[in-house]
Amino acid sequence: MATSRERDDPLLLDRQICFPLYAATNLLNRRYGPVLRPLGLTYPQYLVMLVLWEEEPQTVGSLGARLYLDSGTLTPLLKRMEAAGHITRSRDPDDERRVVVGLTEKGRALREQALHVPETIASGRTPEGIEELGNSVRKLVALLADQNSKA
Repeated sequence: MATSRERDDPLLLDRQICFPLYAATNLLNRRYGPVLRPLGLTYPQYLVMLVLWEEEPQTVGSLGARLYLDSGTLTPLLKRMEAAGHITRSRDPDDERRVVVGLTEKGRALREQALHVPETIASGRTPEGIEELGNSVRKLVALLADQNSKA
């Protein structure tokens, strides 16, 4: 039986906000993996495609800001997506320092094949429950992003 001192220990795993988020991320990756594999996408690549399907072209910087990824993580990901024929990368003619990312025809066509993917997480849940959960998680992301920008 845990003593009160042990229950008050700030380093208990169950008292960490980071652990359930880490576990949820791992479980989401496992859930999405088999659904995305036939599309030739990893979960991070799927997120890039979601942003580009909303609006293209995007700069690498705007993709990174939207997905909370730094260019060191995003650049190799984009290179693999370009090699797979899903996207194009080119220098912005108005500012050679910026790289612009757009969809290829193959990447645009992939959207139709991906329409079933959101059902992966929503299966067995009400639309209201999914929306409520999403809103809670978005609030946490905003809080963490705000704290990181002040650090």
